[in-house]
Amino acid sequence: MILPAAMILTGIVSVQFGAGLADRLFSQIPPAAVTGLRLWTAAVAMVALSGHGFARAVRDLRKRRAFADAAIAGSFGISLGVMNFSIYQSFARIPLGVAVTIEFLGPLAVAVAGSRHLRDLGWVVLAATGVVLLTQGGHGHLNLAGVLFAALAAVCWAAYIVLSSATGRRFPGSAGLAIAMVVSAVIVTPPAVVAAGAAMFRPAVLATGAAIGVLSSVIPYRLELESLRRMPMRLFGVWMSLEPAVAALIGLALLGQHLTVLEWLAICCVMVACAGAAQYEPRGDAPRDPRGALP
Repeated sequence: MILPAAMILTGIVSVQFGAGLADRLFSQIPPAAVTGLRLWTAAVAMVALSGHGFARAVRDLRKRRAFADAAIAGSFGISLGVMNFSIYQSFARIPLGVAVTIEFLGPLAVAVAGSRHLRDLGWVVLAATGVVLLTQGGHGHLNLAGVLFAALAAVCWAAYIVLSSATGRRFPGSAGLAIAMVVSAVIVTPPAVVAAGAAMFRPAVLATGAAIGVLSSVIPYRLELESLRRMPMRLFGVWMSLEPAVAALIGLALLGQHLTVLEWLAICCVMVACAGAAQYEPRGDAPRDPRGALP
């Protein structure tokens, strides 16, 4: 289990380091433009990785007039685009670790949805306690818009986990994911261009945006996909629960974002809730990537 655990941790650090770079790029272009650069990089990479599968899938949709399949993949892409747009708007307003902690409520909701076990209600209560501590009941120092954007990202993450599974059943290989990535890139392009204009096409900005896309999407997606082939899904979920803490540490090291003791306690509450909910996944569930394309 050492190798898959190392791959998961590397993927988590890659995602959050990419988020830290994105936060630093906000001083040159708005968050909407950074979102556009990240998603276009990820879309190009996913289309390249899917090879001819992407073109065949698109042709097949047109040939079969499979409007339902196209709607599922399109909805998946929309949820992915809105999620990325929202979380970057949140990063611009509240600390990285806090935003990621709130965002993680989305996967937690999916993990406990439909459960009949009392212990899962306990995880929800623990996570809710963490959020109350983070926001101090709505009377804390956090920017309200930043918290709401993080909450929207959580809702979108929950939606796209479900849509990712539905897309995977309808498209071979990674073709459905590639289609969703292109859709997400297309829908964020207008606000990205309007927000930044020509500034987002400066060579240095383009290079940083491409690096963010590789760090935040391409590298972690491949690492986590490989780790899922080597460990049970529930153990994968436990390891992934470390992400809020890693985000907080990256925010401290790269951005100088200091959190209070209460905020660290809140992050720990949500992490324990996520780990607990993931640990009790039904044994009959087939392994799958819970993130689809990474947020």
